[in-house]
Amino acid sequence: MVGMGRTVRGDALVAYEFLLLREVGERLEYESHPSGQPSAKFLSSTVDDSMVLFENPQHDFPQRIGYRREGTNSLVAWIEGTDKGQARRIEFSYRRVSCDKG
Repeated sequence: MVGMGRTVRGDALVAYEFLLLREVGERLEYESHPSGQPSAKFLSSTVDDSMVLFENPQHDFPQRIGYRREGTNSLVAWIEGTDKGQARRIEFSYRRVSCDKG
């Protein structure tokens, strides 16, 4: 699976990231290509019906990337780990919206 995210401020693109999710043996691998940074790979450590967690303890930040389904129409994603000696967690909440122009 291939994904892409971008961050904009006003009319300006300030960051982007390309993602690749694939099976590697018995695990899933999350490969991230963030703008202006080297790519990084994270392997799944938890996969169940409502959550997946990827880890790379050697990465600078984040060391963990997670996704958790909440109900039928929402998802919480997060990145976490140690950044400059401090524990840090950033969450992103998503919910399903209609694409109908009605």
